[in-house]
Amino acid sequence: MSNHMTVLVTGGAGYIGSHMVLALLDAGHQPVILDDFSTGHEQLVPNGVPVFRGNVADAGLVAEICNSYEIDAVAHFAASIVVPESVTDPLKYYLNNTASTIGFIAACVQSGIKRFVFSSTAAVYGNQDCNPISEDASTQPENPYGTSKLMSENIFRDCARATNISYVILRYFNVAGADPNGRAGQLSEPATHLIKIAVEAAVGKRASMQIYGTDYPTPDGTCIRDYIHVSDLIGAHMAALGHLQAGGKSMLVNCGYGHGASVRDVLDVVATLAGKKLAITDAPRRAGDAAILVADSTKLRTALGWTPQYDDLQKIVSDALAWERANS
Repeated sequence: MSNHMTVLVTGGAGYIGSHMVLALLDAGHQPVILDDFSTGHEQLVPNGVPVFRGNVADAGLVAEICNSYEIDAVAHFAASIVVPESVTDPLKYYLNNTASTIGFIAACVQSGIKRFVFSSTAAVYGNQDCNPISEDASTQPENPYGTSKLMSENIFRDCARATNISYVILRYFNVAGADPNGRAGQLSEPATHLIKIAVEAAVGKRASMQIYGTDYPTPDGTCIRDYIHVSDLIGAHMAALGHLQAGGKSMLVNCGYGHGASVRDVLDVVATLAGKKLAITDAPRRAGDAAILVADSTKLRTALGWTPQYDDLQKIVSDALAWERANS
C-alpha cells in the first residue's frame, strides 16, 4: 500500500482502533480519529493525530471532517461490544451499532467516501456444529450484539449494491494482546475478555477469576476460542485497505488463525509467564457461549495475502502482560 492515504478511524481511541492508528502512522498514512470517548481513552491517542469528538451518526460532524481532510477510506471500529450487556440492554446495541452505522454510512456517502473497512464479529455465527467456521457458514447469532453486527453487515452489502461504495467486512474471532512496542493496549473497564482478565489477576489487579463452564464437549471441558493478536488483526485491516485502494471488490473475511486454545490453556500460559499461580474458581456456563469457535482463515490468507506475524499464544499473553504491568 504505497500511495499515501488519509483514513478516518471511528473508535480510534479504543483498544483495537488505537492499534489501527499506530499502523497507519507506521506505514506513512494519515489517520483521523472520530470517537465519542464513551469507552475510548485520551492516553491511546498519539501526539499530532487529529481527533474529532462526537457520534459517528452526526452527519454535520462527518461533513466537517470531510471538508477538513480528503478522506480516502474509513475504518469503522466504533461500537458497543459487551455480549452479556447486549442481552440485558439490547436497544443500546441496536442504537450504537446498527442505527449509528446507518447514519454513518449515509453521512459518508453524502460526503463522497467510497471505501469502508468494517469491524464485525464471529458472534454472527452463533453456535456452529462444524469448526473451523468458514465465511459461508450460516449466521444465527445468539445475542443482540451479534445480531446488531449482522444487520450492519447487511446494510453495507445493500448500500454497495445501490451505490458505488466498496467494503471489506472483517469478522473478528477473539482479539487479544497489545502493541509489541508497548504503545497501545487494552484499558477497557471493566474487563470482559479472558486474556485481559487473566493478566489483571496476574498483576494483582483482581483477587481471583472464574472459569465459566468446565463441562463442555472439549478435551479439558472448557471453551475453545481462536485468539488473534491485535497487531495481526490490524495487519488484516491494512491488507483490506490496500485491496480497496487497488480497486478490489467488496468482500467478507474471517479474522483468526484457524486454531484454538481452551480457557485452561490460556490460564496455564498466563500463570507460567507471570510466574504466579492464579486464584481460579469454576463457575456455571454462561448463556450463549459456544463450546468451540475457530476461524477458517483461508480466505484472509489467499484473497488478501495476509500473513500473521504473532501467531503464538505465548506472544499474545506476554504482550498483554507487559502492557498490564506498564499500566497498573
